[in-house]
Amino acid sequence: MYVPATPALTVTALPPNAIAAGEAAQPPVTVVAPQVTRLRIRSAILNVLDGRAASIAGSLRVAARRGSLQSVGTHRSVSMSPPSPGASQSLGASSPSGAAHPAAIAPRIITLQALGRHGWKTIATARTGARGRFRLRYRADRIGSELLRVRFAGASGEDRSERAVGRLNVYRLAEASWYGGEGSLACGGWLTSATLGVANKTLPCGTLVTLRYDGRTVRVPVIDRGPYVAGREYDLTEATKRALGFEGVGEVWATS
Repeated sequence: MYVPATPALTVTALPPNAIAAGEAAQPPVTVVAPQVTRLRIRSAILNVLDGRAASIAGSLRVAARRGSLQSVGTHRSVSMSPPSPGASQSLGASSPSGAAHPAAIAPRIITLQALGRHGWKTIATARTGARGRFRLRYRADRIGSELLRVRFAGASGEDRSERAVGRLNVYRLAEASWYGGEGSLACGGWLTSATLGVANKTLPCGTLVTLRYDGRTVRVPVIDRGPYVAGREYDLTEATKRALGFEGVGEVWATS
């Protein structure tokens, strides 16, 4: 019995860049770089007694056109005046008297972070207001000294930013005196009129202590033992006394 052969089908290969039938062309993907943000610190209260709160006030700004910065949550209001008869005016031309006014947008979260043994940790948060302003408050649970920074983690279309604040010093009141002259130090070295440091009976040698008196602050190491007068905790060297403007015997603020 004769069975006719099925004719072979000829398939034409599509070029690699050809679009198959029924497949929709995909629009090109446009990548928009996030706007640059910048944190500004307006004021900071970083020297506080134990039990009182530190305070940092600032603002978050976002890069506008031509590299300038504008406050988060502001837009420019344009006042248009009708053209005079016979004069032409371009569509969208702005009046030089335009002013910035708050815009109704979501607030941003600003965090206050402290540098610890395991890196930066968040210790307080705040939300920006209509003009991007914020105020952070933090009450430490112990005396001591630590570095602080403020951080904006970024938002949709906006890059993150960080700003160093300085060193937070949380003090207690301590009775102090001073001593001078020359001689050997219990922690090693030689005492002179230019030696910065303090004497303390119990703190390990080399411990850094921040002292504050009458608005002045110094950060010096423990270099000697003393004082041996009842009720006094620190003996300041002559150089430390001069740096603080300390008068002789009295209370100082101390972080240890």
